[in-house]
Amino acid sequence: MKEIKDIISSCPVVIRGAGDLATGVAIRLFRSGFPVVMLEIDKPTVIRRTVSFAQAVYDGETEVEGVRAVFTDLKWALSEAHSGSVAVVCDGEAKAIETLKPLILIDAILAKKNLGTNMQMADFVLALGPGFTAGVDCHAVIETKRGHNLGRVIYSGSAAPNTGIPGLIGGYGKERVMKSPTSGIFRSVARIGDIVAKEAVIAYVGDSPVITGIGGKVRGMLMDGLIVPEGFKVADVDPRGEETDHTRCSDKAMAIAGGALEAVMHFLAGGEV
Repeated sequence: MKEIKDIISSCPVVIRGAGDLATGVAIRLFRSGFPVVMLEIDKPTVIRRTVSFAQAVYDGETEVEGVRAVFTDLKWALSEAHSGSVAVVCDGEAKAIETLKPLILIDAILAKKNLGTNMQMADFVLALGPGFTAGVDCHAVIETKRGHNLGRVIYSGSAAPNTGIPGLIGGYGKERVMKSPTSGIFRSVARIGDIVAKEAVIAYVGDSPVITGIGGKVRGMLMDGLIVPEGFKVADVDPRGEETDHTRCSDKAMAIAGGALEAVMHFLAGGEV
């Protein structure tokens, strides 16, 4: 048992991205004993900020489900990761990989396309969602589309293509997501966790209101002060209302995280990829 623990604790995992799905993966790996370093851009545009370690970029540190993430320099990243926290480093281009030289790299940016990740970056490279082909630009892919295959590990081929339509929750899909009506500076009116009615004004972009398409709980809201283009996702309303917990990782995030942990352990156990 000690041998397994020693192997895991000496194997830092680098994750590109620190949004809500990436955070679910980080938490599951962290709880399994892996030191975790996450690489984010300097102004993250995640909306599910209460469950995203990307928030540490703005606040210096944040906590999700009892796991603490600290925004730090590359120089101290591994030290933080080995000291009981998830380390978050500002590095959108993943230049830190040359210094960190990770055994395991996970692309969890969820950009729906590959932003430069390749199999030469680590001994085992895992990617989340569409835009990657296992065996070509990564060793394995995790399915991120809701449905029967959510969270499954793909060792040959790709995840389901992006449809541009959010998965159904409570019978609603695209209606759940609020987008910027114009370009400009984002300013919220409602807060994450608020219960709002249909057609409520929950934010502004410049002088233009952001209006809800459905009623429910505000589950996601962009950080105030960011400049956004027209059509940019700025908020998310969950039709389940009080039933949903905006302070904990979603079922989708945990399913994907389970697949990621399975893939990592498969690799460490010497499984074929």
